[in-house]
Amino acid sequence: MSYPRDSIRAVSETHPAVRALQALVRHPTVADRDPARTDPAPFVALRASLAEHFPLLHGLELVEVEPHALLVRWPGRSHARPVVLMAHLDVVPVEGSWTHPPFGAEIHDGAVWGRGTLDDKGSVVGICAAVESLLTEGFVPARDVWLSFGSTEEVSGTTAVDAVAELRRRGVQPWFVLDEGGAVAAEAFPMVAAPLAVVGVTEKGVTSVELVAEGAGGHASTPAANGPTARLAAAITALERSPLPLHAPTPTLELLRRVGPHLPAPVRPLLARADRLAPVLTRVLRSAGAEAAAMVRTTAAVTTLSGSPALNVIASTARAGVNLRVMVGDTVDDVLAHVRRVVGPGIRVEVVERNEPSPVSPWDDQAFALLERITGELFPDAVPTPYVMMAATDARFFTGLCERVYRFTPFRMTKAQRGTIHAADEHIGVADLLAGVDWYRRLVQELPA
Repeated sequence: MSYPRDSIRAVSETHPAVRALQALVRHPTVADRDPARTDPAPFVALRASLAEHFPLLHGLELVEVEPHALLVRWPGRSHARPVVLMAHLDVVPVEGSWTHPPFGAEIHDGAVWGRGTLDDKGSVVGICAAVESLLTEGFVPARDVWLSFGSTEEVSGTTAVDAVAELRRRGVQPWFVLDEGGAVAAEAFPMVAAPLAVVGVTEKGVTSVELVAEGAGGHASTPAANGPTARLAAAITALERSPLPLHAPTPTLELLRRVGPHLPAPVRPLLARADRLAPVLTRVLRSAGAEAAAMVRTTAAVTTLSGSPALNVIASTARAGVNLRVMVGDTVDDVLAHVRRVVGPGIRVEVVERNEPSPVSPWDDQAFALLERITGELFPDAVPTPYVMMAATDARFFTGLCERVYRFTPFRMTKAQRGTIHAADEHIGVADLLAGVDWYRRLVQELPA
């Protein structure tokens, strides 16, 4: 018997996982770099919603590491090295004009709309719904499974660090760790029609600096030449015009090799020799759009600006915040030296935070093969491949605990959807959320002993 498409959609939209995601999105869990400025009430309410929607999961061993985070142990059948599945509960602030209320979690056009649907409450629900359904069936995993849900990921906080400390205290050495990251991404590579299921095997280092120019200030009616704002503007322009050198780390070369067969025939031979033609290919990627260009160099983005507090006052201090994403193969010290050299002696460079790129996890062993196989089974049109993740995740704190740290979100995302992460109109397809639940279920079911 067949059912009308509208009936199938209606059933999907009432699925427990969809209702759980709506509940979580409605809690505005915005963290702040200053913990004293974080409103705890939404986090407390979110934890209550998690307990309500996933009661069997909350019957497992809950390890209290931090009041708003969640660390859970699901005992397995063997003493093999466990697996850690990660996501985070906090979200970035809302900005811009939204088509639907950012914390309304409304369903429109077959999608749940709201802040956190993709980053990262969708993953929280995907993992929890998979675990809850398996617990309902009486399933016991082949090895221990740990769930680690931090609450300060968006502000580079300490909840993931605390979870790592607790696991280390217990002597836990994971077989692999899986956090948010790459997706089943459409329109991810020039001239490639197939989506790429990109699994981050490393991530760029995140370093933030402030460029500071100082002067005497004064009344705007008598401006002096080359004041703080002018010097700061010149420094920003110089930085924009002096990017760091291009280079492609080994995960990027592997990605190029894997997408090669999906390119037009005349281009395929080039990517088959990606390792030997790396300089040429990096220049091609640089010209192929922002996503592709970020794959082959350290990037610098000016994100904040401040100067005078009034229109008729000359700034005595002008500041620009710069977010640097340090490519694998570069070091923070080298990048800072480049910035200081480019902006010149009249600008002070203050380091706000510094993080080196993460170690590269293997993609030629059993753990990655498991992720690759399950992805191929559930997303047969996609090309699974390792890659360098551009954004920062809590996974970077686990690299000292485990040699296999991967970053993959098993949801289909269009290029437009990826552009809504940390921006307006973030949303996830209902069918894509449920496919992600199936992916996490399959992963846990197929863990080897």
